Amino acid sequence: MTYDRLVCANCAAPVSEGRCRVCRANRERLQQEHPWGSLSPAALITLLIVLVGAVALLAHRTV
Repeated sequence: MTYDRLVCANCAAPVSEGRCRVCRANRERLQQEHPWGSLSPAALITLLIVLVGAVALLAHRTV
């Protein structure tokens, strides 16, 4: 899950904005635990498509 969609229970603002100390602490914790968490779902899908394309190209070249 990306933290840009999370809402802070303390200040009711998006965690990604870091308005209060609770938001900033949770944002920092999420970044440390999940380095891929800062990527958007669209970026992850694009990365997956590129990876599948590269594997398909390698498979085609070896045949």
